[in-house]
Amino acid sequence: MTHALDKWLLPYLAQSLRPRPRPREGMVLCVAIANHFEPFAGGADQELAELRLNAWEEGLARLAEEVADHRGQPLVHTLFYPLEDYRPWVLDRLARLQERGLAEVEVHLHHQGESSAELEDRLTSYVETLHRRHGLLRRDPATGRLAYGFVHGNWALDNALPDGRWCGVNDEISILARTGCYADFTYPAAPSPAQVRTINAIYYVKDDPARPRSHEFGRPARVGSPPWGDLLLVQGVLALNWRWRKWGLLPRLEDSDLGAHRPLREDRLPLWLRYAPAVEGAEGVRFLKLHCHGALRRHHPALLGETARRFWHRLVEGGLGAMRLRIYFMSCWEMVHTIHALERGEEIG
Repeated sequence: MTHALDKWLLPYLAQSLRPRPRPREGMVLCVAIANHFEPFAGGADQELAELRLNAWEEGLARLAEEVADHRGQPLVHTLFYPLEDYRPWVLDRLARLQERGLAEVEVHLHHQGESSAELEDRLTSYVETLHRRHGLLRRDPATGRLAYGFVHGNWALDNALPDGRWCGVNDEISILARTGCYADFTYPAAPSPAQVRTINAIYYVKDDPARPRSHEFGRPARVGSPPWGDLLLVQGVLALNWRWRKWGLLPRLEDSDLGAHRPLREDRLPLWLRYAPAVEGAEGVRFLKLHCHGALRRHHPALLGETARRFWHRLVEGGLGAMRLRIYFMSCWEMVHTIHALERGEEIG
């Protein structure tokens, strides 16, 4: 069905009809950008990959000079770099961006055809390489283990696509848990059939190693409830945008994507605020996880150019008009630790 509506339309309508506290003055909006960063996408050679990297090194520096949140934190991109495109020289450059506070690096993977054991070995080796060779990733403060955030290529987390395409591993969530994944940031996936029925949520899932799509449903993050299950999922907003219509009639899909085809427009903000997930019991803090495929040059103006700088500057300075929101720019790592702080009953801001 178009846009995978058979999976998410009914949950979306139920959310739309459910009362939710309106955004109010002083509300905190935490913003993280999960950048599926693929400089070799489309079969690019090293020369083109370097040009793409150059644009991000320069563009992120300009953004940091002009756009910062209420704490003085610049707008950072969390760069989910694909395991299958590993090049030491690329990760060295991304590590320098992280040292400058302009970006953070996490794990992205497109895969198909491995056994569970092979997948676990690949992830373990990649995580260790990122840390030991490039000084990337962090250690979990509770366990001391290396920890990483994850985005699944082609949206196919836990074998979510039909016929095992672009995954094929039913126990993938268990593997992510064993190898140190602190949260998944893949979703929303619509219009892909990998889309699940839980939408606009921060929730925990428990793996069924014998079945695909164990993240179809789970347990929401709540104040007073400790982490549960095998994996935390932090989703972006999935909704219908009636203010930006296709052919003047049909609502466009709001899927938290940014780029040339999904520019930063103010008519997207009401949906982001209405459907951005929160920790239950702490609805005064909402989490807006956006995503993009930022390495592709056609997206650079939309993500790094003047329009983007003006949009983020207006949002921080204006706080969306009379509401005076407090905007916090975060990496995906910081977003998850803010979620856990709220679960423990701590105040933010």
